[in-house]
Amino acid sequence: MSAVTYELIKKCKQTGARLGRVHTPHGSFDTPVFMPVGTQATVKGMSPDELKTIEAKIILSNTYHLYMRPGQDIVKEAGGLHQFMNWDRPILTDSGGFQVFSLSDLRNIKEEGVTFKSHIDGSKHFISPEKAIEIENDLGADIIMAFDECTPYPAEYEYAKNSLERTTRWAKRCKEAHKRPDDQALFGIVQGSTFKDLRIQSANELIELDFPGYAIGGLSVGEPAEAMYEMLECTVPMLPEDKPRYLMGVGSPDYLIEGAIRGIDMFDCVLPTRIGRNGTVITSQGKVIIRDAIYARDYSSLDPNCDCYTCRNFSRAYIRHLLKSQEVLGIRLTTWHNLRFLIKLMENIRQAIMEDRLGDFRKEFFSAFGYK
Repeated sequence: MSAVTYELIKKCKQTGARLGRVHTPHGSFDTPVFMPVGTQATVKGMSPDELKTIEAKIILSNTYHLYMRPGQDIVKEAGGLHQFMNWDRPILTDSGGFQVFSLSDLRNIKEEGVTFKSHIDGSKHFISPEKAIEIENDLGADIIMAFDECTPYPAEYEYAKNSLERTTRWAKRCKEAHKRPDDQALFGIVQGSTFKDLRIQSANELIELDFPGYAIGGLSVGEPAEAMYEMLECTVPMLPEDKPRYLMGVGSPDYLIEGAIRGIDMFDCVLPTRIGRNGTVITSQGKVIIRDAIYARDYSSLDPNCDCYTCRNFSRAYIRHLLKSQEVLGIRLTTWHNLRFLIKLMENIRQAIMEDRLGDFRKEFFSAFGYK
């Protein structure tokens, strides 16, 4: 019995999107779901209790960053991530592959693994598939990711093919190195850039390894939206219906809706927290740059359709004042709102699937938000 299982509840007759439930050692959550990113064992600006008030059911942390600091040994001694950060709901850890490969000039990829220099102090490190799994086993998340090579965009065909084949070999090594299959589910990651045949090849190779869940990586890295949707349409139908499907690094409202329509169950992205810190909020009428002078005397809420703490208690004028004054409360309030907005969006998507009207919901949302 896998540590993590997927339960299919309903399929939308209008779109084929699926409503499901993922069961983990630290509780269950309904899908499609958006996972707030807590890179360094914290979602920036939010306490665990505050995350629960916005109905966050699962959060993501990052293996690379926690390996760099405070170190896997410290987290392990604390009893694992759940104890260390006082979060009793599910956690997913990325393998750190994306972060290592984004170091670009600071790393060297070989079959054995990746040698890289720390972004913090320039110190030299080596992470292999075995080392990545060792770190993730020590961190103790419910869902852990295989160490993969995140192919950049654009990529030449041969490079993408060699990269995905290395990712498959590394996935095998990750599975062999995994020491905690009874309480941690290891997901494989489909690569292949924007080439249909490579995506299908990658999916087939990983399915043969029989992971309890599958992620789709290497998308939302600069390619056109149409290319991402095309890759999802050729990849998702290949993946087992009885296991979770996770699209990595995607968090804009349009991508969440389009991804759900194409059968994705899980999403994560730093977008809502990052743009919140920069003074931008996501509303049902589109993005609002709340720092702009036009909001200096705007005493309405960020979004009249939002039920979050920020929208129930503070005006645009006040939040703008906080941001312009560099008060910490300002970025906490924008972060709070953005995260709740996306989590509420996923609640609405699940309800639309249940009622067989996700296609209609997409049209209504896109029209109000300003998408074409």
